Amino acid sequence: MEIAGGGSRRRWPMSCWAVGGLIAVLLAAAATSRNWNYPRSPLFEITNKICGCSESRKYTGIVEDCCCDYETVDALNEEALHPTLQELVTTPFFRYFKVKLWCNCPFWPDDGMCRLRDCSVCECPESEFPEPFKKPFHGLAADDLMCQEGKPEATVDRTLDNKVFRGWIEVDNPWTNDDETDNAEMTYVNLQLNPERYTGYTGPSARRIWEAIYAENCPKYPSGEMCQEKKVLYKLISGLHSSISIHIASDYLLDETKNLWGENLELLYVRVLRHPERVKNLYFTFLFVLRAVTKAADYLEQAEYNTGNLEEDLKTQSLVRQLTYNPKLQAACPVPFDEAKLWQGESGPELKQQIQKQFRNISALMDCVGCEKCRLWGKLQVLGLGTALKILFSVDHPNIINQPLQLQRNEVIALMNLLNRLSESVKFVHEKGPYVERIMERKTSSPTSKSNQ
Repeated sequence: MEIAGGGSRRRWPMSCWAVGGLIAVLLAAAATSRNWNYPRSPLFEITNKICGCSESRKYTGIVEDCCCDYETVDALNEEALHPTLQELVTTPFFRYFKVKLWCNCPFWPDDGMCRLRDCSVCECPESEFPEPFKKPFHGLAADDLMCQEGKPEATVDRTLDNKVFRGWIEVDNPWTNDDETDNAEMTYVNLQLNPERYTGYTGPSARRIWEAIYAENCPKYPSGEMCQEKKVLYKLISGLHSSISIHIASDYLLDETKNLWGENLELLYVRVLRHPERVKNLYFTFLFVLRAVTKAADYLEQAEYNTGNLEEDLKTQSLVRQLTYNPKLQAACPVPFDEAKLWQGESGPELKQQIQKQFRNISALMDCVGCEKCRLWGKLQVLGLGTALKILFSVDHPNIINQPLQLQRNEVIALMNLLNRLSESVKFVHEKGPYVERIMERKTSSPTSKSNQ
């Protein structure tokens, strides 16, 4: 089977066929099990209550392969990073993501089934776009961002504009398959109206993905047999997997007939918390992406966040500065991840090309995700992770002197939104994890539970 890309056709090995749809299987495997029809319990929450009891920490010490400990990560995230990121992603600049949603899967027919409206697409007529959004020298309206066809939280609201952001160089990302310089059929999506959540996406297309991803593109080798670079790729994918599962569990459809949404904490336990490695990989991925943001601090500070709304643009630039030059972060965890220890030795360049190809495989197969909202967040977060890889590994190469870092606008938008999603996941696990684990341990150790096994 062949796939066209960048004007040329490439032949893909059979082993890559089932790699795609990274986020789709998360949305399916983590959220569409037939066994989730449980009665109401403390594990199905509509409020944000958490246990006020003092809990002993389960995760302590240095995050593996990183330069920061769990206690510091939780404190920094709670006090400094999470509040800033939450505000940053709502600004006009970071609210819109450019994406091509209408792409045929090059590897298999689209056999996904989206049974909920929450994965549907609402195509708004031009008359509904905020007037300032149509003009290159005016800001985006903060309000009136609604799509009349259906609920704003249940649709992919797409807007078209190629002039609202200015001053960015378009350069392709070597870590991702999509040609980011190709604006054909691209559309802007309002991320605030399209939250990452449970969608009900099911089917073979959603189920075949993760097993192949882990088996083919980032296999988990027995202890001692995985080189550091491949270990990093595996942990990044696992951490992203965990994060998306957490967002599904935190925004889950508890009762479809009543359109009742809330927290499915039992799903959180089954898919993430009862697997300590997945929690650890979540923290690793968060620190990895955070390192990319801090490494690119000078670039990000000087970038042009121009939407035409001077007040909002100055606010955006201020928030970026607060994030990248946060004094608490610089004091407690100045280098979250040390990328200099990778790609050493004679095999470094060859190994880098191999891992780049593996990540591009994952990126390419986002087009196989049958649910458009899942595809949206899949493309965004894979591009964000690819941007982090680009920042850490595609510049400052010993054989390339004084190569300036070049990022395009969409990469920065994806990077910051990904960091925000990871920050939310870390915060959610830190706050809810001890409570959920205690409840589940009691449930599984009860006589009734044992008699049903």
